[in-house]
Amino acid sequence: MTHLAKKSHETLTLIEEITRLDGSRYMEISNMVQNGRAELARLRNMIQEVRILQLNIPHSPSVQAYEDYINENYVMPGENFDHFEEWEKPAKIQELVDTILKENHIG
Repeated sequence: MTHLAKKSHETLTLIEEITRLDGSRYMEISNMVQNGRAELARLRNMIQEVRILQLNIPHSPSVQAYEDYINENYVMPGENFDHFEEWEKPAKIQELVDTILKENHIG
């Protein structure tokens, strides 16, 4: 986990599917800025693929809780990043993601 003094203030608005280099996939709750970083990571061969599954997801209490977790623990990378950081999801946080996916009829 990246623990830096500067915190992010990102609003999460979409669901994307990321394909890691090993071919495994995971869903992420994200936004257009982070999706752009994932696209750069794909071009730089740090991940295989990223695709948006749903735009403009409702800002439910689950999304707000996950957003709070991300903003407290991660800083969005600039365009000069040298690796793609997959956000860690402890069990409680993974439950939030699973709830968000169900709320949006994905998964």
